[in-house]
Amino acid sequence: MVFARRPSLPTPFLLVAVVALVGCGGTDIIGAQSSGLTCVDDTLDCISRRQRALRTLVEDQDRAWVKAHPPPGAYASGVRLFALKSKKKELTCDELAHAHNEAEKAPGVLRGPGGAGLTLAQVSRGVILASEVAQELAAEMKRRCKRS
Repeated sequence: MVFARRPSLPTPFLLVAVVALVGCGGTDIIGAQSSGLTCVDDTLDCISRRQRALRTLVEDQDRAWVKAHPPPGAYASGVRLFALKSKKKELTCDELAHAHNEAEKAPGVLRGPGGAGLTLAQVSRGVILASEVAQELAAEMKRRCKRS
């Protein structure tokens, strides 16, 4: 059954999700935040909105969104986490620390009241992605940032 195979599929799933998210462009950060960040279903419209949101965040040069407080759905959609993962080499040490802290807290947010209304599969995918991103951000911080 499909559910029995899920634990062995996170990496291929994530690769497919990245390809699905990286499509169309957009330039409005506010629109991205309100539209694609929290769209979690698999309709073509929602996938398109997530693609635009991801592109908007990745192309934003000032990265103010890194320290913004996202809604819980932003972790379930994967958009914000993929954007942090994509930008990790460009983030300052302060931004990396903030992003790492956020990625580590995301599973608790998804499993708590903030995840109400999400399916178990949406929560699970968000938790897996958040854990992977937290590990990558920690490695990047270790590589580049000196501890005081």
